Amino acid sequence: MIIVKSKTEIELMETAGKITGEVLQLLEESVKPGITTFELDKIAENFIRRQGAVPSFKNYAGFPGSICASVNHQVIHGIPSKKVVLKEGDIISIDVGAKYKGYNGDAARTFAVGNISPEAKRLIEVTRQSFFEGLEFCYENARITDISHAVQVCAENAGYGVVRDYVGHGVGAELHESPEIPNFGNPGRGARLVAGMTLAIEPMINMGDYRVKVLPDGWTVETLDGCLSAHYENTVLITKGEPKLLTLI
Repeated sequence: MIIVKSKTEIELMETAGKITGEVLQLLEESVKPGITTFELDKIAENFIRRQGAVPSFKNYAGFPGSICASVNHQVIHGIPSKKVVLKEGDIISIDVGAKYKGYNGDAARTFAVGNISPEAKRLIEVTRQSFFEGLEFCYENARITDISHAVQVCAENAGYGVVRDYVGHGVGAELHESPEIPNFGNPGRGARLVAGMTLAIEPMINMGDYRVKVLPDGWTVETLDGCLSAHYENTVLITKGEPKLLTLI
């Protein structure tokens, strides 16, 4: 069931989204060669708790971290670790959520670690752009796969693979709510958008093939061909007019 949020719920989600966006800003400043993904996780958790919120991801279905930290060819759900030390030229996708008074913000970015290759920079830029292409269809009476199709066209026109196995989703009191929002597909299908829906739209784009695999840790997803992957996500509020990005600060 798709949950349309009340005015009070939207206000709480706006606060949760603001905290989530601020966490990503802080993490972008903290990403540098020599830092571990465990240290980034602690920076995020401490900040979220200081704002009176809790990390949405920590212990969610048993996940041990407050952030998902996925490096280079890892797509999503990378587990923060003291053993993973970022180095010059890496890229890191960080997915994070903050839960404030029962409501979640959810967002992700891919950051450069120092100086990165032009190819990696382009992948990050196109992944971000594919989100905003999808955002053009976040208005009342559009359909879910209108968003999906716009993301796919942007990414594939750039020569990239669009991950099929993982999708965006509704978000609110639950971290994952209906509807699912694929990043691929024909337009004109799925539920119609109405004001008050809150959606986590999150292109996951690979430099090579779209196929992925899950590592033995049961969480980390990486590209099957070992090519780089990037991730960009915001929590989006559907309104009577322009969509509102709750996690873009």
